[in-house]
Amino acid sequence: MSSSSASILGIDLGGTKTALALFDTATMVPRTSEGFPTEAAEGFAAVQDRLLKAVKLIRAPDTVAIGLGVPGFIDPKTKHVISMPNIPGSDNVDIRQWLSSATGLPVAIENDARCFAYAEALLGAGKGHRIVLGVTLGTGVGGGIVINGELFRGTHGYAGEVGHALLMPGQPPYPTEDRRGDVEQFLSGTAMGRRCEAARRPQDYLEGHVCSFLQPEVIREVAWFIVSAMHFIDPAIVVFGGSTGRALKPHLSIIEKEISAWLLPGMKPSKLAGGTLADATVRGAALLANAETETQ
Repeated sequence: MSSSSASILGIDLGGTKTALALFDTATMVPRTSEGFPTEAAEGFAAVQDRLLKAVKLIRAPDTVAIGLGVPGFIDPKTKHVISMPNIPGSDNVDIRQWLSSATGLPVAIENDARCFAYAEALLGAGKGHRIVLGVTLGTGVGGGIVINGELFRGTHGYAGEVGHALLMPGQPPYPTEDRRGDVEQFLSGTAMGRRCEAARRPQDYLEGHVCSFLQPEVIREVAWFIVSAMHFIDPAIVVFGGSTGRALKPHLSIIEKEISAWLLPGMKPSKLAGGTLADATVRGAALLANAETETQ
């Protein structure tokens, strides 16, 4: 990390709320933080306006770069946002270039789940482990792979998209035209709300909690897709984040037992842990921006 006195701005652009924090580049200790309701339903242009106002409020004279974590897919070549499903009007936008032009600062952009994984690998629960898989279970399901302190993006830039790994192809857990049956259709907060509704028990769902009657199924389904991840990349540790991910922390020992039943004979299971950084996504975005400025 930089030894000179400077600051990096990290941003977590969420569908519900947006968080910003200014970090010292030498220590990655936050100097100050801000946040605002994203109000995504008003559309992308309105979100841009609020974001720029917040950036101008928090940035300092010594701010050298911005790291931006977004809830969507990014073209690995152009760095354009392909889609942010929770923010209307955000398809095929170049928010990185827009923010850079508006602030005069270089901007690093990455998927928010990868930012989470990166921060937890370098400074959080995954620190000291060679291969870290970060998994966020919230409104959606995301992930990131960090190997030897570097994000692993894969050949085409989509490595770690665990939410779109198939869990039960063609068998979504609630009525829908989308028949993928991927992890996100089972384990996202949105999915669990719909599962409770389909079972005519909507009162059992509270955002960020695993409703009691679904708990055994959710534990089993989490174990299944983590078993697949372990067989694919054999991480030293799997770190969970997001509202539902945090709710799973008391159940990790049960998930570990379920996982052990499905692993190859003699295979040692990965350690499971909850994230330890309250600002992991913001911090991860700042860390990535800091790393990019050091290589330029």
